[in-house]
Amino acid sequence: MSNVSESNPLVALSDAMAEAVAKAGESTVLVDARQRFPASGIAYGRKLVLTADHVVERDEDIHIVLPNGEEAAASIAGRDPGSDLALLRLTGGELAPAEPALQAARVGQLALALGRPSPEGIQASLGVISAVGGPVRTRRGSLLEHYLRTDTIPYPGFSGGPLIDASGRVLGLNTSGLAHGVPLTIPAADAWKVAEALAQNGRVLRGYLGVRSQPVSISSNQRQVLGRSQETGLLVVGVEDDSPAEQGGLLVGDILVGLAGEPITDPDQLSSRLAGSIVGQSAAVEILRGGQPLTITVKIGERK
Repeated sequence: MSNVSESNPLVALSDAMAEAVAKAGESTVLVDARQRFPASGIAYGRKLVLTADHVVERDEDIHIVLPNGEEAAASIAGRDPGSDLALLRLTGGELAPAEPALQAARVGQLALALGRPSPEGIQASLGVISAVGGPVRTRRGSLLEHYLRTDTIPYPGFSGGPLIDASGRVLGLNTSGLAHGVPLTIPAADAWKVAEALAQNGRVLRGYLGVRSQPVSISSNQRQVLGRSQETGLLVVGVEDDSPAEQGGLLVGDILVGLAGEPITDPDQLSSRLAGSIVGQSAAVEILRGGQPLTITVKIGERK
């Protein structure tokens, strides 16, 4: 049989796919946290399971079926409805953490969607990555910086499970809870970043300035005084009372062009910059006021 495998590339590919599923299956679990069909999850740590938030419908009586068939209880370590991710902590048993892919996903790449929706074992669906996109607003109004689309079949219970490459490494987490039931994959780098925040804080910190703004073009003269080739910024058209922006001195008519040393060219970029460790910290806000560059300091608030 080994000679057949070596001489037939289709057999070799088939064997490689099966081995990839077996490898990733050791880090894919069943998540029983809702009334209907169970869902899936990915071993983020030896005691931590990353899954889709929308499949965790109860705060207690959560059960995880491990790859070896054993059952373990779990509690919620943190959840982020905005990204549809939740982190569960096992109170028993231990997992083999999944391995994120070494390279970012590419359109046309072979991929396998995995799920463990029943104690009977791992399930898989083969396809290709059909699109790599982002940023996009989710149905909850949050910003999803990146997403993957595939033509794999999202069988019931696959939400929370991994999308893997041909080596069995995780390309992302599959979910149908971000775009009105449309299946998307959150890239592993983004999902792992959220998981880290949930493990540390129980939630994802999202900041706010307290301004209403709209994109505006930056003239050639303004670019010259600004000292860079940035073509757009955000015109401040409203400042909330007692907001970080008001306390920091932002005014209606200012053009916001940078935050914490990074250019700001559109509202989505501002939302992205306001996430994570910057919340609660004082940050340099670059503006154009009366056509002249000015840097002010604003303590970034936390969006509740």
